[in-house]
Amino acid sequence: MKKVGNQSYFMSKPINILSTACIVGPKEKDGPLNAYFDQCLEDEFWGENSWEKAESKIIKETVNTAIAKSKIASSSIDFVFAGDLLNQCISSSFGLRESNIPFFGIFGACSTFGEALTLGSMTIDGDFATNVVCAASSHFCSAEKQFRFPLELGNQRAPSSQWTVTGSGAAVLSKDGEGPYVTAITPGKIVDMGIKDANNMGAAMAGAAQDTLLCHFKDTGRNPSYYDAIFTGDLGHVGKDILIDLMETKGYNIKANYNDCGVLIFDKEQQDTHSGGSGCGCSASVFCGYISHMFKEGKYKKVLLMPTGALMNSTTSQQGESIPGIAHAVAIEATCPNL
Repeated sequence: MKKVGNQSYFMSKPINILSTACIVGPKEKDGPLNAYFDQCLEDEFWGENSWEKAESKIIKETVNTAIAKSKIASSSIDFVFAGDLLNQCISSSFGLRESNIPFFGIFGACSTFGEALTLGSMTIDGDFATNVVCAASSHFCSAEKQFRFPLELGNQRAPSSQWTVTGSGAAVLSKDGEGPYVTAITPGKIVDMGIKDANNMGAAMAGAAQDTLLCHFKDTGRNPSYYDAIFTGDLGHVGKDILIDLMETKGYNIKANYNDCGVLIFDKEQQDTHSGGSGCGCSASVFCGYISHMFKEGKYKKVLLMPTGALMNSTTSQQGESIPGIAHAVAIEATCPNL
């Protein structure tokens, strides 16, 4: 049986991360991880006449780059799992409409890349595919336009607010290759902490991160020290501190090896990003850039990536709904201990 405990699964065969690629915007270029991105844009439009078209171009070129780096033909890709923040996942569907690859458009808010890795790994492990692409994107300007206020208004941002990452990450998963490998997954449940403030998404998602992380440890028998590093996706500075406190109430100290992609991608003080980064492209670009490089350099052998998402839209906020959260955990290791 692949299932262990309540909601975790060990892979029964190697799920290789054959290649990764990431493209980010100008603000991300000025951040501390700029050396790890495949391409950094000089402006938010990238030659297009709208931010939405620019985001579609970003995910298109990111996927093409990941496939090129994998050295396998696009005709050998069985499926692509991709998603974004815009209504009906238009960035992914419009960006990949010429790919000629069977497409699954998915949505998990900022957890979408974790969802893609989870579904892609299950598809290969179930012998439904040999090669799949997992991708996600977001764009600061298009997200602000849809979820918050027109940029032209110049609204003051709350201290707990996060800056949506302009960027995309894509990974090619395969039955073949020499790793690193996806070895285990813990799909998350929806957890609603009752938070209604759309400018404090870190607090809204922290409960879901705790729920999935506790479940992963209990199901697999692992503890925080098993991993060289544990990364949440988009909690930012506020949500990261809350998760540390929540885990301590359950007897887990994660301070030594835990960090958040939204904390890493920007310099909070120098770039005035308040609580840090968010968006589907946040964990996707940090994993496909920085974390993947750490594996290649041998600095990481075992990583737990847990992108987090706030399952809201502009309508639910206007109707006074709370913000449900979700988090999907994916264990990535340089070797396959359970195979």
